[in-house]
Amino acid sequence: MAKAMKLKDRFAKEIAPQLQKDLGIKNVSAIPKMIKVTVNAGLGNFYTSGTKDFSEFAANIAAVTGQKPVIIKAKKAISNFKIREGMPNGVMVTLRGERMYDFIEKLVNVIFPRTRDFRGISPKSFDGKGNYAVGIKEHIVFPEINPDDIVKIHGLQICINTTAKNNDEGLALLKALGFPFKQGAAKAEPSGSKN
Repeated sequence: MAKAMKLKDRFAKEIAPQLQKDLGIKNVSAIPKMIKVTVNAGLGNFYTSGTKDFSEFAANIAAVTGQKPVIIKAKKAISNFKIREGMPNGVMVTLRGERMYDFIEKLVNVIFPRTRDFRGISPKSFDGKGNYAVGIKEHIVFPEINPDDIVKIHGLQICINTTAKNNDEGLALLKALGFPFKQGAAKAEPSGSKN
C-alpha cells in the first residue's frame, strides 16, 4: 500500500503548479503560500472560575499544536476587566515549516469534520491581505484532548498568514489546501468591512 503524501510535499509537487496555472502567475516565487500559523487562546474563562493555575490550559494548547505555548501578559491595567499589568492574559503558539503543514492537514481532515453542526467555514474572514482567521469554540474537537480529563472547555483562534496579495489569492490558496468553505460563497471579503 502506497504511503499518503504529506501536505508539504503535495503543496510543492501538485498544489503550487496548479495554483500558478489557475491564477496566471508567471514567476514561481509569486505563487501564494503559507508563512506561519498562529494559535491563540485567551485565559478569560479561567479567571472567572477563580482558578490561578493555568498549567492545564497551556498543556491543552501544547497537546493540540505539538509545541510549547508562550504565555502572553497584559501590557497595561484595565480595571473594568479586572486586569493588572503583567497578569497572564492568554497563550500563543506560532507554527512554521513542517509543523505548520501538519497542523493544517489535521485541521482540514480531522478537526473541521469533528466540529458540531459544521457546514463549512466563512470566506468573509480574510483581512484584505490574504490572511485568514478561524475560531474554534470548543478545544475538545482535537483528538489529543481527552474529554474526561478537562476542567473547563475553552475556544481558540487560528490565524493563517500567507504571501497572497489579496483575498482572492488567499481564498484560492486555502481552497487548494482543502479548506471546506461554505457553498454559494463566491467571493472573499475582508472581515469587518461595511460598504
